[in-house]
Amino acid sequence: QVQLVESGGGLVQPGGSLRLSCAASGRTFSIYVMGWFRQAPGQEREFVAAIRWKSESTYYAESVKGRFTISRDYAKNIMYLQMNSLKPEDTAVYYCAADINVGRNVDRSSDYDYWGQGTQVTVSS
Repeated sequence: QVQLVESGGGLVQPGGSLRLSCAASGRTFSIYVMGWFRQAPGQEREFVAAIRWKSESTYYAESVKGRFTISRDYAKNIMYLQMNSLKPEDTAVYYCAADINVGRNVDRSSDYDYWGQGTQVTVSS
């Protein structure tokens, strides 16, 4: 199994920045892809960004492209999401997820096997 713990959420003003972290433990050698998803109240969980664990190939939702950057520290098994130019519509609970299978869709939440508990990001003045 893989355990995931997010941190770094909080309250930030529009235009501000936050960095989320996701620490993975357990069978981390089995991870192929890790991703960030978010869910706002009353809305479905949506894809934000993903990274292939070994190759570092990255993928982004159109709504965050150019503002968010996903990265990972392979040695420490930590994934990051640097969020800049935050907007009120970025407000949501952010979840990290791990996919231990090859060849699945990086932007489909149902293709991920393990999830963190989520961290709240609120963008408001």
